[in-house]
Order: sequence, then structure tokens, then C-alpha cells
Amino acid sequence: MDHSPAVLDFWCELQCPDCRTALADLHALRERYGDRLEVRLRHFPLEKHKHAYAAAQAAEEAFTQGRGWAYTEAVLETTGDLAARGEPYLVRTAEALGLDAEEFDTALIDGRHLLAVDADQAEGRAIGVTGTPTYVIGGERLDGGQGQEGLRARIEEIADRLLAGA
Repeated sequence: MDHSPAVLDFWCELQCPDCRTALADLHALRERYGDRLEVRLRHFPLEKHKHAYAAAQAAEEAFTQGRGWAYTEAVLETTGDLAARGEPYLVRTAEALGLDAEEFDTALIDGRHLLAVDADQAEGRAIGVTGTPTYVIGGERLDGGQGQEGLRARIEEIADRLLAGA
């Protein structure tokens, strides 16, 4: 019997207020499914948000340091601070979470996570992602950029079906 988790790709932009709102749904999904639902952060920085690309790179560094989701959520909770303070805010957030802030600063300068962010963005465009948040589960793309009403219920419906067949 296959015990693989269902996979939910969460196409996100860390300066997006709608992605911040989506955190409540992600928390509820994690609580309901635990490790049976793998939530993967996928980067889709939007040009209209000046610091989104740097934030995506910083999130990748946080995952490298083992605290990716904690960092992602901390930045999303304060999207206004990111907009106002930019890259220094990203480094201070890392430091506040006990991460290696110097390594964050270096990663933002040397661009070591550019390829990961670019790959996510290219894949997102290829599958029709145009805004954030967007979810992909069981091969279905669900666009939350125009409103998130009913999306969690739809994700749960698909996850239940996928997990029943596992």
C-alpha cells in the first residue's frame, strides 16, 4: 500500500497580502492532514512588489538553514514591513528566528538561490499561474488571486480523494 502524502504546491509571493491571508488555510490544512499532506512553497514573485524577488531568495536560504516555513510565515505576517524596509528587514527577520543572518546577507548578494526562484517562476508561468496565491493539487490549479472563498474546501475535497486512493 502506498503511503505517499498528497502534495499541495503553494505558489506564493512573500510581499503579497493575499498570501498572508492564505496562511490561515495552510494552518488548517496542516492541522487536518498532518504529514499526509506535503505543502511545498513555490515562488512566484510579482514585478509590482519591489522586494518580492529578494524575499523568495531569502526564503530559500531559510529552507537551507532548516527553518523555511517559520521564516516564510514570519515575513508573510508582516508584508508591510517588507515593503517599507526591504532587504535589511529580511536579514533582521532571519536573525530574530535564530538563523545565520550573515549567511542571509551573503546569499542575497551572491545570488546562490536565484536559479531555484527562477525555476519556480518559470514553471508557474508554464502551468498558467498568473498571480498569488495559487495552489496546485492533484493536477488541478486553483487560483486564489481573485479571492480565496471556497478554496480550502476545494483543496480538502481533492486531498481526500487523493489520500483515499493512496
